[in-house]
Formats: sequence, C-alpha cells, structure tokens
Amino acid sequence: MRRKLVAGNWKMNGSLAALSELDAIGAAAMAAPGVDVAVAVPFTLIHPAAVRAPGLAIGAEDVHEADSGAHTGCVSAAMVREAGAVFTIAGHSERRADQGENSHDAWAKAAAAHRHGLSVILCCGETEAERNAGRAERVVQAQIEKSVPENATADWFTLAYEPRWAIGTGRTPTLDEIAAIHAIARAKLGMMIGDAAAAVRILYGGSVVGDNAGAILATENVDGALVGGASLTAAKFVPIIQAAARL
Repeated sequence: MRRKLVAGNWKMNGSLAALSELDAIGAAAMAAPGVDVAVAVPFTLIHPAAVRAPGLAIGAEDVHEADSGAHTGCVSAAMVREAGAVFTIAGHSERRADQGENSHDAWAKAAAAHRHGLSVILCCGETEAERNAGRAERVVQAQIEKSVPENATADWFTLAYEPRWAIGTGRTPTLDEIAAIHAIARAKLGMMIGDAAAAVRILYGGSVVGDNAGAILATENVDGALVGGASLTAAKFVPIIQAAARL
C-alpha cells in the first residue's frame, strides 16, 4: 500500500503571521498518522516554518538546477535544504507557463534536488486546449518521459498530475478522467523505471477542496493531493487531510 500524501503549495502567498496556520495543520497531521503531510512555502518562510512546525515536512516551491553561480535571484537546492526544506516542487505548471520552463528544466531541477538530499514532487499536466484537442494523454506521457530522472525511486520521488485548466478555477476533471490519466502516468513510469514505478506515489492537483477530496483520493492510482489555495488556511486544508485519513 502506498501511503497517502497531502501536500500544500502556498505559491507567492504567506507571511510570518500566516505561519500560525501551521499549528492546526500540524495537529491534524499528528492525528492522522497514516497520512504524510507536507507544505511548500515561499523561500523566505522555509526556515521559520521548519522551526514552528517540526512535525510537518516543509519544502520549497522551486529550486535552481545549478548548485551555485551567477544566477541572480535564484535559490539552489543546497540553500533550501540548509534553510530547513526536506523537499521541493519541480515543473509546476505555473513555472512552465509563467517562467517559460520546459520538461528538461524540470528534469534538471529534480536531479539537482536529489543530489542535495531533497525529495521531489514533479508536476505534469495538460492545458485546456490540449485536452480539448484530445492530446491530454500524449502531453502527459511526453512530459513524464522528459522530466522524470532515470534513477527515480519512491523514497525520494513523487509525481503529481495537475491539469493546468483546473488549477485555481474550481473546475476538476471527472473521476474517470483522473483515473485514466493516473493509470497512463503509472504505465509510463513503469516503462521508464521498471518495477520501481509500482511504489511511486502519484498525486492529483487542481481545485482539490474538502468537499471533493474524499472521492478524488479514493480513485484508483491517486495516492494523494497537491493542494494550492486550500492549503493556505487550516480551515480548508485540514478537511483534506482528514479525508485522506478516512481511506
């Protein structure tokens, strides 16, 4: 059995005062010992979050692929680990769309994170135009093929399927559509890394809230959720953790 993972992504939100939300989130995680709970926060909050919530896995939302160098405004995997992060997100659709990152960039960042002892949540997913054109499966397969490091194993690597058109919109694919993509993603992982793919967790991300979390998390091959806006407050994030704990 793959343990459920509920991971939050605060994006460019949060403050020192907002870290008080981690108190109730941490308590909910303690009350759900069968569920792994993680929160990725802005770089400036990694250290204070790790100090405040030692029972949670605190991570970064991104890292640079290089270990150091003349990369103004960028932060390396070694730096975020020193700050207290234990994982990072790579290849998030907003990085792909807004910063022009591609699947090779995601691969390089995931590899860099692993070199420095960080776990990785690597994201893939299609746009609305790609889904409407019947290309969702091919797009996801291609992103996995180009983004997943060849040495990926479940002890440090997690895949997240997040249809770009569902992020922050309140819209989600049907459960059958989610199941279909997750099955294709696991099959593609199997082609790449062999039997190790069976143990890799695949998360769903895109407008996950307390009301729909139970049904989504009970879907075959869905091993957890990558949660955006609903992870900013305990009132919205805790019900998702509790939904995972009931499965």
